[in-house]
Amino acid sequence: MGKVNEKLKLTNAFDPRRNVVVDAVVDTGALMLVLPLAVARKLKLRKMRQAGVRYADGRTSTKSVYGVVTAEVRGRAGEFDALVKENGTQPLIGQILLEQLDLIVDPKRRCLMPNPQSPEIPMVEIL
Repeated sequence: MGKVNEKLKLTNAFDPRRNVVVDAVVDTGALMLVLPLAVARKLKLRKMRQAGVRYADGRTSTKSVYGVVTAEVRGRAGEFDALVKENGTQPLIGQILLEQLDLIVDPKRRCLMPNPQSPEIPMVEIL
């Protein structure tokens, strides 16, 4: 599968006048939504807490988590916290967003699409 990019509309959940559209990479290995600090500041998101981060190469770090942001992609939207990194960081769509919005990666077309088993609205599994 190649690189998958998507337009992602982000809105401050408490101040809908503050919104931005970014090009985000879909990273199925990432857990959270990841945003550069400049985007969090433009949206005037609030710093909520710190979180430990483990990178693919084994390094660990502590990063800030900001929220709450409404993320909209492929006609589906939900509210999320975002891990915020230094400016220049590529926005990433991680597993939490994919699962909550019930989106899957179409590797052939290199895009996201609604789950074919729930094409109208996201389906949440409660097991």
